Amino acid sequence: MIATAKGGTLRAEGLFKAYRAKGQPPVRVLDDCALTVDAGRLTVLMGPSGSGKSTLAYILAGYVEPDAGEVRLDGAKVRGPGPDRLMVFQESTLWPWMTVNANVLFGPQMRASGSSSETNARARELLTRFGLGDFVDKYPGQLSGGMKRRAEIAQALINDPRVLIMDEPFRGLDVMTRELMQEYYLKVFEETRPTTLFITSEIEEAIFLADVIFFMDPVSRRIGRSIEVDLPRPRTFDVMASEAYRKIRERAMEVLYEHEKGETV
Repeated sequence: MIATAKGGTLRAEGLFKAYRAKGQPPVRVLDDCALTVDAGRLTVLMGPSGSGKSTLAYILAGYVEPDAGEVRLDGAKVRGPGPDRLMVFQESTLWPWMTVNANVLFGPQMRASGSSSETNARARELLTRFGLGDFVDKYPGQLSGGMKRRAEIAQALINDPRVLIMDEPFRGLDVMTRELMQEYYLKVFEETRPTTLFITSEIEEAIFLADVIFFMDPVSRRIGRSIEVDLPRPRTFDVMASEAYRKIRERAMEVLYEHEKGETV
């Protein structure tokens, strides 16, 4: 059994961020934005392209500093990136000259956390759990896109982050591979409950994964509405044929339609 990560609650309040280019007016990306990612829950953030989702994720992870506002993890102010908040990016972050196993072990080895035998065993356990047990000595260039994604999630989880931030991690994968990846991560989440913020623009993916969905409002540049996804866990794709799923999808589509019309919610 994979060890359960110690989850934390991540709160952002009053975030403002604008990007500036010489000779151009500032482009407002976030304006008085607030978000709470509760411990042990799978929180999904949705919104159209350009609504500020990725900028918010980068601020939460500590890679981007807001112009105003703050982020706190269990009450402690976040100052820059750290192993307590790890991010799975849209693009691959595996080092091509390292094997899959070496990529997963890199973080713990750099921090010298735990014994090498325990860390090696955990890496093998994670990779086996993600269906990569026979690929530990392969290099990223020898893996499919879905395999790389699985290795990157294992690379993050082995560090026991208190919050895992996933910025459209399955974007660009074919439909079948994307669904397999959703199932892989959902099983790990339901076994270990790492606090997760998952960003997507796909409504079916959002509902299938989430405990709660927050929607970025592209007009106000902050979180608009939220929807609790009270579907049973453990969750399989069969739930997508249920009446409860249909009603949640209808509510989500209403919010997205209001965004399309440019109405502030």
